[in-house]
Amino acid sequence: MLNPPDQERLTEACRFAIEHHAAQVRKGTEIPYVSHLLQVSGLVLEHGGDIDQAAAALLHDTLEDCPEVTVSELERRFGPAVARMVVDCSDTIASEDGASGGPKPTWQERKDSYLTHLATADPRSVLIAFCDKVHNLGTITDDLLEHGPRSLDRFTAGPERQCWYFGRVLEVAGARVSAKLRRRLEALLSTFRDAISDL
Repeated sequence: MLNPPDQERLTEACRFAIEHHAAQVRKGTEIPYVSHLLQVSGLVLEHGGDIDQAAAALLHDTLEDCPEVTVSELERRFGPAVARMVVDCSDTIASEDGASGGPKPTWQERKDSYLTHLATADPRSVLIAFCDKVHNLGTITDDLLEHGPRSLDRFTAGPERQCWYFGRVLEVAGARVSAKLRRRLEALLSTFRDAISDL
């Protein structure tokens, strides 16, 4: 049950996420990107997260995908705890991409850095990150089973690298979430591995 302050906090995070992701769709689809954010936030609540974690889940891709959003704005609007969790769940910060004048790191560099950070991140952030990966792998696997190998063409990394990445998330963070949530990612990864072995 949500009390009035929690209702307002979650509503404000949802409004902010919709505003900044409104023009975005899931990669290679026509599905509004906010569908992912709503489902990750729902998973966080389903697996014991609090309102700040649910709000951070709604906002977890703003720093990666919305160059106009900054850490300081998230701190001002939602507080330092929420902003910290969003930073923890980001493998790049879009507003800083061009700051150094250099190219964006490669997929492998970004994932290696993210995994290193995830290993020591606050458990509150780890729950959000894990729920994000559960939803991501779930949609990737569903699309593969429904549409075949061409559904994987939209991703930078091939299926073997995707398999490596989600497996490493399990290794790095699996012991820091509930057994129920861990089993969910393990089952998805097993299905995905079986599916790509037939390609």
